[in-house]
Amino acid sequence: MIKFEVDESKRLLAIRYSGVVRAEETEKGLEQIRSGLAKLQSGFRLLADLTELESMDLACAPHIEKAMDLCNEKGASLVVRVIPDPHRDIGMQIMSIFHYGGDVKIVTCESLAQAAELLAT
Repeated sequence: MIKFEVDESKRLLAIRYSGVVRAEETEKGLEQIRSGLAKLQSGFRLLADLTELESMDLACAPHIEKAMDLCNEKGASLVVRVIPDPHRDIGMQIMSIFHYGGDVKIVTCESLAQAAELLAT
C-alpha cells in the first residue's frame, strides 16, 4: 500500500510505503504524485517513509525512478527517507544518484522521529 500526503503549509510531500508494494501501485501512484506536486512550489521537501514496508516488487523501480524525476523537475530541495532496516533499502540510494540533481540534499534516517526533527527546521 502507498499513501500520499501533501502539506502545503510545511512545503511537504510525504509518501508512505507499507506491506507488500506491487508495480501497479507505484504506477498508479505517479498520478497522485503529479497531483501533489501541483500544489507545491519549488523548494519543497519530500518524505519517503519505508517504516512499514515489508517488500517491494523489483518491477516498481521504473515508477520510483519516474517519481524521483518528477520531484527533481519540480524543484525538491530536501529528500528525507526513513529506512529503519538497511535491508529495506530497495535501491533508492543508487537511484538517487541518477535522478536527483546535485543541489538536492538527501538524508536517510532510521526513525520517523529523526525525520521529523530534520523536517521541523
